[in-house]
Formats: sequence, structure tokens, C-alpha cells
Amino acid sequence: MAKPHVSRFGSLRDAFFSGALLLAPLVVSLWAFSKIIDMVGGSFRPLFFFYLPDRLLNQPSLAVLLDIIATCIVIVLVTLLGYVSREVFGKFFVRVAERFMLSIPGVGAVYVSVKQIVDTFSTQKHQLFSRVVLVEFPRKGAWAMGFLTNKDQAEAQAKAGQGVLWTVFIPTTPNPTGGYLLLLPPGEIVLLEMSVGEGMKMIISGGAVVPPWPAAKGRATGGE
Repeated sequence: MAKPHVSRFGSLRDAFFSGALLLAPLVVSLWAFSKIIDMVGGSFRPLFFFYLPDRLLNQPSLAVLLDIIATCIVIVLVTLLGYVSREVFGKFFVRVAERFMLSIPGVGAVYVSVKQIVDTFSTQKHQLFSRVVLVEFPRKGAWAMGFLTNKDQAEAQAKAGQGVLWTVFIPTTPNPTGGYLLLLPPGEIVLLEMSVGEGMKMIISGGAVVPPWPAAKGRATGGE
């Protein structure tokens, strides 16, 4: 089948638009950067370099350099302010707010429960979930994704009278703060290779986000 004829003008036009599309992000970034430098540096330049004579401050070539330096100083100061407010003032106000919430009858118990749930699913507490697992739940032939939380044998496992039982948490979708706590024999638990973070993303998305699995590529290409 013969290829459609493309005129020289059409070829040049396509090349121009291709080049424009490649340069557009760079041009926009440079424009935005220059505006930030002009706005921030221009505003703080007289404050930071008040000791310089006006003839130097207003010299175009030097003014640009001073604007860049002033902008960098502002960025560093804002970053330090954010760090201090988060590490010092932020923790202080959080402690004050927690004391206030705990002092309210009835509200304190609810606050503690919600805080425990949030801490459980925070990145600092992700080690509570050791592995992503599959179990047949709520019936045979229906599989649910959950997290292996513990292998310790305590009162509940002993009084169940079924030997060794592992603890599995099955979160609900798309809100993983609720779910079911199951005690199951290790033989009924299928350990998955995906990370805890990947498993949580899949659960919260209702299965729309599926983590890549190397073996799946082999099957897609006809491999085993």
C-alpha cells in the first residue's frame, strides 16, 4: 500500500510543531523561574543588600545576580521556618490539642480510638503488617486480600483448640480502617510477594491499582 504524499510545507509544519512542543516546557519553566526571581528577589534585594550603594543595586547585570541570591536566601529562611514550626511549634500545639481533647468527657475516648486507627495505618506503623496474604473469605472459593499481623500464640489461639493459628486482618474497601480479624491455620493462608504498600494501594483502589508482578509478564508473552 502506497504511503500518502506529504508536501514539503506539511513536513516543515510538522517539524516546527514538534520542536515547539519540545521547547514549550523549557520556555514555560524559564519564564516562571524568571518571574519568581524578579518578584521575590526584587522585593527582598533592598532588605538584604541595604549596605550597597544605589548605583550598584540598580545596575542591571548586578541586580539580576543579587535577585538570585536574595531568592535563595528567602527559600532557605522559609525552609528553616517550616522545619522549626513542624519540629518545635507543631509538636507543642499537637500536645496541647491532645490534652484538650482528652479532657472532654466522652470525646476523649473517641479521640483515642480514632488516633489508634490512624497510627495503625500511618507509615510509621506499617511494620505491624508483616506480609500481604490471601485467604478464603467470607466463604470457600471467594478470596480476600489481607495482612498477616502476628504469628504469636496467645489465649485466643490456645482456646480455639485448632493448633497453631496466625492472625490476619482483612480490611474493607475503599476504607481500610474497618475490617475483620481472623485466626487461621498457616495452611489456609497464601503469602503474596507484593509489598505492604502495594497491597494497601490495591485494597483502597478497589482493585483498580494492581502492582506489577514479574511472573505475569511471562504468561502474557506465552511463557510459563
